[in-house]
Amino acid sequence: MDIVFIEDLAVETVIGIYDWERKIRQKVVFNIEMGTDIKPAATTDTIDEALDYKAVAKRVISFVEQSDFQLVETMAERVAEIILTEFDVRWLSLKLSKPGAVRGSKAVGVKIERSK
Repeated sequence: MDIVFIEDLAVETVIGIYDWERKIRQKVVFNIEMGTDIKPAATTDTIDEALDYKAVAKRVISFVEQSDFQLVETMAERVAEIILTEFDVRWLSLKLSKPGAVRGSKAVGVKIERSK
């Protein structure tokens, strides 16, 4: 299996459990690895045969910008479901970080792996 990845995709959204968090937009950062077969795209050299990472990124951005979750766990699960359902991806590893959520740390978050 080959891996197509999206690294450090930053999106502004409403996320958090505290009242003050519900009133602001915060940055979340995605690192996504997607298992697929790149041979058809490499053979034809056309985007029609490729996993279009730009389309994946645009879909994730659109969904996350409009979302309103309390937990990063819920957001990670929903984004993974979208990618596995809407794109030719058999497996994915998704890391969702919330920078600045804990004082003294660069970021906190979750990393999940899901497959069809």
